[in-house]
Amino acid sequence: MTRSPVVFRIPMRTRFRGQTVREGVLLHGPAGWGEFSPFPEYGPRECARWLACAREAAFEGWPEPVRDRVPVNATVPAVGPEQAHDIVRRSGCGTAKVKVAERGQAFEDDVARVEAVRDALGPSGRLRVDANGAWDVGEAVRRLKRLDRFDLEYAEQPCATLEELAAVRRACDVPIAADESIRRAEDPLRVRAAEAADVAVVKVQPLGGVRAALRVVEACGLPAVVSSAVETSVGLAAGLALAAALPSLPYACGLGTMALLTGDVVADSLTPVDGYLTVRRPSVNFQHLSAFEIESPQWLRRMQEASP
Repeated sequence: MTRSPVVFRIPMRTRFRGQTVREGVLLHGPAGWGEFSPFPEYGPRECARWLACAREAAFEGWPEPVRDRVPVNATVPAVGPEQAHDIVRRSGCGTAKVKVAERGQAFEDDVARVEAVRDALGPSGRLRVDANGAWDVGEAVRRLKRLDRFDLEYAEQPCATLEELAAVRRACDVPIAADESIRRAEDPLRVRAAEAADVAVVKVQPLGGVRAALRVVEACGLPAVVSSAVETSVGLAAGLALAAALPSLPYACGLGTMALLTGDVVADSLTPVDGYLTVRRPSVNFQHLSAFEIESPQWLRRMQEASP
């Protein structure tokens, strides 16, 4: 039995990417539940990929996994060093991704946060930073050289454009990961042609679903890190299915993000244990959903505008 779409609104524990709440639509079909939750700045053309992902989850299902668990990183928002340290210690993860270049903060805030995370991880932990394209080439080179004293695994999207990423990659020893350059590009494969990155960060909703993302990873020819778009466990399950289906998974994935939300729409949330997520697909729990369900013609209209 297919159910009507449900709109949800879940407050976040900490501001992340400028967001304080996550909203979206849950779709139900013969294969299960899917999530449509594009960020507010995305127009209908970009949203069409997010909707394709939700429909794949609800009506088609996903490829068979090749692994039964996936390593994940702790995600550290632009918080103070003490809180950053605590987030990593409580996570149980051996890898952490740290948000840097937050608007309104100084670079010294970034340094203090990254230093605290390195201390929490210990010398053997893996540490990566994410600037969301906020720096220009000169800033990126200078700041990454300074942050690399904390032994960075890679820097995610230090600059906005492919040309800038390529320039930073040539001038800096820190490996470069492309995120927005892949998920918002008309042709994600330009990243490979421009020699702009060492790692491809892929998010399953913006790429149009698990099968579409697998094709992008194969064509890019770069090692992939699967990351979330701060979804509920319904949306995270699609990212987990992608990570589970990749032929190779050399890096921890950014799928341990349920801790950023104050609640969930399932009873058995996808939260990591000892740095890993078990590959599974939780179902919506209507008692949990009722706490976050809202009436929103705007979201239903947005979904309709994204339909082909």
